[in-house]
Amino acid sequence: MKMIKKLRLLFCFVSIFTAMQGTAQTQPEAYRLYDSKGKVITYDQLVKEITKVDVVFVGEIHNCVITHWLEQKLLNSLYKIHRKELKMGMEMFESDNQLILDEYLQGQITGDRFEEEVRLWPNYSTDYAALISYAREHHIPVVATNIPRRYATAVKEHGLSYLDSLSTEAKAYMAPLPIRFQTNESVEQGFALMGLMGKNKNANPRQIAEAQAIKDATMAWRIAQNLQGKFIHFNGNFHTDNHDGIIPYLLQYKPGTTYTVVRAVRQEDISHLEDDYKGIADFYICVPEDMTTSY
Repeated sequence: MKMIKKLRLLFCFVSIFTAMQGTAQTQPEAYRLYDSKGKVITYDQLVKEITKVDVVFVGEIHNCVITHWLEQKLLNSLYKIHRKELKMGMEMFESDNQLILDEYLQGQITGDRFEEEVRLWPNYSTDYAALISYAREHHIPVVATNIPRRYATAVKEHGLSYLDSLSTEAKAYMAPLPIRFQTNESVEQGFALMGLMGKNKNANPRQIAEAQAIKDATMAWRIAQNLQGKFIHFNGNFHTDNHDGIIPYLLQYKPGTTYTVVRAVRQEDISHLEDDYKGIADFYICVPEDMTTSY
């Protein structure tokens, strides 16, 4: 009888375990990291690799909360290694706001005055304030790398030649003119897509590309002028996809600069890196498509 009871008990356990296995769900993941060939890597491996170069470009998706969280982690990790050698640059700040940014970082003006006077992106409080706060707390210089948007808009409306009419003071906020115009494949593809969707039908493709080029050139120039140690730069992914955009200008302004690109991607399934992304960056932050966004 005891043997029968034991067998019944064992059968009961097996039945419960089998039922549990049948209803088990895959553990959700917020992100995975990949190298350029699509091999999964750890965060420590990523940090080890990006410490070897002069400039780390993080090509972000502007509303991706996981990417912004990892940007904070990467900044923290690089600071612990490089300390006073490290500088941070951001597309999200324009060069004519550098003085105000410096005054805030140095504690000369309040946060309220800073936010009132700088042209902040609408998602600053959710996505970029933590980076600035960390830089302020740890005395990390922050470079406002982007061209003032009024000049980029003027190029989009009138072409690059319009910049020749500006004052010497205005030209100080951008890359030296004339820039060597280089088309950005990612921008052209994006514009073509917008055309198919019926957006910006009256826009001039050449002038849009030129506006993008003066942004890329100015970001590169600002990085080159401030590159005395190590540098991490945050920008939209299309500014550095395929090692294009900012990067050719940086190598023109400061030949021999070493760099790496970390690119954010969104996929339905993050168990592997999709083939379409391979080769456009050196490392990837792969985030599920259904991940919450900040806007």
